Amino acid sequence: MPEHGLPRDEVMRRLLALKQDDQDWRGGRVFSLVYSAGDDVHELLADALALFSAENGLNVLAFPSIGIMQHDIVCNTATLLGADDPASGGAVEGYLTSGGTESLLQAVKTARDVGRERGIGRPSVVAGESAHAAFTKAADYFDVDLIRVPVEGDFRVSAHALADACTDDTIMVVGSAPTYPQGVIDPIGAIAALAAERGILCHVDACMGGYLLPFLHELGRVHEPFDFRVPGVTSMSADVHKYGYASKGVSVILYRTHELARKQLFVTTDWLGGFYASSAMAGTRPAGPVAAAWAALMHIGHAGYLELTRTAHDAALALRAGIESIDGLAVRGDPPATVLAFGANQADVLDIFAVGERLAAEGWYLDRQNRPDSLHATVHAGSAATVPALVDDLRRAVRDVGSTRTSRRGTTYGQSG
Repeated sequence: MPEHGLPRDEVMRRLLALKQDDQDWRGGRVFSLVYSAGDDVHELLADALALFSAENGLNVLAFPSIGIMQHDIVCNTATLLGADDPASGGAVEGYLTSGGTESLLQAVKTARDVGRERGIGRPSVVAGESAHAAFTKAADYFDVDLIRVPVEGDFRVSAHALADACTDDTIMVVGSAPTYPQGVIDPIGAIAALAAERGILCHVDACMGGYLLPFLHELGRVHEPFDFRVPGVTSMSADVHKYGYASKGVSVILYRTHELARKQLFVTTDWLGGFYASSAMAGTRPAGPVAAAWAALMHIGHAGYLELTRTAHDAALALRAGIESIDGLAVRGDPPATVLAFGANQADVLDIFAVGERLAAEGWYLDRQNRPDSLHATVHAGSAATVPALVDDLRRAVRDVGSTRTSRRGTTYGQSG
């Protein structure tokens, strides 16, 4: 901290200098972490963030506008995920969280509390190896046993494998729509049927697909059911800051019933400050991201999301076709949406991480995964135009790398300083 405050222009100059080594996501070469619907949307998001930069989402009595926006975001998300269909039961409720990780934390915490009400001292959750790392984080935080089962050859988790792993202490099973690592959709119908048969909860992690799959369904490109229209699905999560193209970080957690949703709330008067209640992990919450998410939904609209989904999916199909046209490469599984992983047909012949390093030198950013070694791409509307160039550079990288290998085998997905 300087002894005397710096002028505004100097502070901004330093901020811009700090950004020089950051990935240039606006150029469309970043296939991870950022989702772009275009500069006009980003300008709107920036304006909305600035307008609500000081307000505190902890108290919607002081700032009723935040409560209205939260309600609109949750209701729009619920509608996308089948809440208005009679099959849902007509009682879907939910809350905003700061992101997919917090939504999954809340789902596990709610399941733990349901388990305790049933007399289970240490409830367990059963999920595939492909389920998000946040489930492991939640199990660690909330003293829950997480039992992971191997996925099938197509990288989807089998309902039979989940069933075999269930015990009398199991309170929830998990399916993903789609999974993050390979972008495949788990058999949600079979998983939810397993949950209904055992009388336990079923969470569908649609953090990636909540603002994508409904529009792909409408376009006739994906047909597998995954939402509250599926009997047995008791909760869902969907990130607005992914394919909702909102600012970080806004996610939605939804429950099929009022009773289940109420278990997420925390309420206390056990201090000198008066009544305290919160619907998620945080107390103080920034209102800017809420306003930006609301602005994105209102500005883009249903037709806009349909077109953004079409653009992103066309690009993902083109990327997949390009990968499959390159000798030695293969897409992992059969991803139907816009998220995919690819690697070498024979790892002893081609090192996909060496290929990734060559791409990085050309300015491309793709995540790295293992089991098996792969490069991971999240295709969004803002990266669609660069897919032909990526395929060209990928083809050249495979040729240039040949049989050489890299010693750098790290697969970092999330990391904080």
